[in-house]
Amino acid sequence: MNIFIIVGSIREGRTAIKIAEWLSKEITQLGFSTLNTKIIDLKEWDLPFFAGAHPPASGIYDQPKQQQWADQIAQGDAFIFISPEYNHGYSAVLKNAIDYLGKEWKAKPFGIVSYGGNNGISSIEQLKQVCTTLDMVDANAIIQLRDIFNRNKTEHFEANEFDNKAVVSVTNKLIQYSNV
Repeated sequence: MNIFIIVGSIREGRTAIKIAEWLSKEITQLGFSTLNTKIIDLKEWDLPFFAGAHPPASGIYDQPKQQQWADQIAQGDAFIFISPEYNHGYSAVLKNAIDYLGKEWKAKPFGIVSYGGNNGISSIEQLKQVCTTLDMVDANAIIQLRDIFNRNKTEHFEANEFDNKAVVSVTNKLIQYSNV
């Protein structure tokens, strides 16, 4: 099973990449022999804002990077979106990446790790709405990272015992829902 961790921030000095690295490491340490994680960094993908002539639901991908993105996402069995909360929502770069495709998201479970204002709850609510509308499976696999500003002072994300326990729950839910 391939769990893709999608980094939903491209800002300089971002916390999201640190969280993705921590999450990938924690999932790997769970020791599931058939479980693979991959970090997909939207900063590296540099997807231009979607401006295709055809809606992604049509399956006609006419933008240069659109087919490459579709090929990448199609390999994922489940997704964890790392989503900072920006102005009581999630980032434009993450929305754009999701909007690029249609069928590649369908019937695949998702989880969300969020942080920021109100511990990321607005970002989580909006992402759930968009993902379920795309027929993704809401595994109710959520991690809200609290007190992020005090725990983001080093090179690596400083998780606590509750964060690490939540990774076990999120992983188990994604596995459960991917086998439905």
